Amino acid sequence: MMSAPQMPKIDSTMVEDMILSLAQHGAVGETGVCRLVYTDEWQSAQAQVQTWAEEAGLVTRFDQVGNLWAKAEGQTPGPSFVTGSHIDSQRSGGRYDGALGVIAGLVALKTLVASFGPPKRALELVSLCEEESSRFPTAGFWGSRAIVERSSPEDCETVVDEAGAPISAAMRACGFDPARIGEVARDDIAGFIELHIEQGPILEDADLSVAVVDAITHIRHTEVTLTGVSNHAGAFPMDIRADPMAGMVEIAAAAIAHAETLGRPAVTTIGQCSINPNAPAIIPRSVTFTIDARHPDPKAAKALHDTHNLIMDKIAAKRGLTLTRRLTLDHPPCQSDPGPLNALQDAADAKDIQTLRMASGAGHDAQQMGRICPVAMLFVRSKDGRSHTPEEFSSIPDIVDGIQILTGALYRLGYC
Repeated sequence: MMSAPQMPKIDSTMVEDMILSLAQHGAVGETGVCRLVYTDEWQSAQAQVQTWAEEAGLVTRFDQVGNLWAKAEGQTPGPSFVTGSHIDSQRSGGRYDGALGVIAGLVALKTLVASFGPPKRALELVSLCEEESSRFPTAGFWGSRAIVERSSPEDCETVVDEAGAPISAAMRACGFDPARIGEVARDDIAGFIELHIEQGPILEDADLSVAVVDAITHIRHTEVTLTGVSNHAGAFPMDIRADPMAGMVEIAAAAIAHAETLGRPAVTTIGQCSINPNAPAIIPRSVTFTIDARHPDPKAAKALHDTHNLIMDKIAAKRGLTLTRRLTLDHPPCQSDPGPLNALQDAADAKDIQTLRMASGAGHDAQQMGRICPVAMLFVRSKDGRSHTPEEFSSIPDIVDGIQILTGALYRLGYC
């Protein structure tokens, strides 16, 4: 691949203006954002991105799930290389999660087209919908799942909000047709790069602005129920109890300790707990809790999950408890592809921007896109590792470093 010319300087003032402008759509307080999919705030934000893209000379369209596509047509026919992220937010979110990847992709394409004209290979920006599951709890990665044929018209009726209303009704209200969701699938994407804030403290600990992401973690959620015998908390001796709460505490401690022993990047979290009955002087009848277990290496992830199952089986049997478990979420790991990964690293090296190589501990749309094309990610430092909060923040110099690398990588993939 031929070496890239000197990349034009990214306009930091324009980047900051776009971040602040997009954040006004769904603004809450001074820095918060609540922008739920298919709401007026989400629609106006997508319209803003579309306007910017058309002003940059890109050809735009919405697909039938609500993803916005903006294309720089290639000089030769063939599949596109795509960049982007999502603009829906957490209910109590900030300005950067997801939205920064959309702005970065748009700035990169605008800069490239203005500086070098049409690319040899088509380049596209995508602004995806409902990555967060904030409005529809089981809709996670709704836009990217449709692209990789993991959503169906039937899903549009079974995916509901907290009030029980199906996502199909919200789609129709925005002019999208749930019956045509199959048309969203793409088989002409050559690769996908997603720029995202890190959402953790690793880059800040390393005092670096950006990281090249070589893998996205395996995420598995297991709902566990331990059932014992409810009795009086004072009158029933400890040695003959069948106490599910004691079992849960022992399982939680052992599972968390195992992840701590393995070290980074293994993580285990007990996120929810429901006790029945939930009273101060009663041994519970049952306890239901969740285990979130993650590791980016496929073999290590399997070993982590198998160890959790062994821990649960052993402790439940020892305490005379009935154990049931239900897998509620299972996103396999996604390894970055050498093509886009090397393009990112080469672009960073060309600009003398020092990078960290790391795995993502959070799930991203790139994980879904990896089912149909090569993918890679680029992280930008998050102050104090904060995300999913109005306090999330990434500095403009760090952001510009990320966009500079993304621009150089897209040049290598689209122009060389």
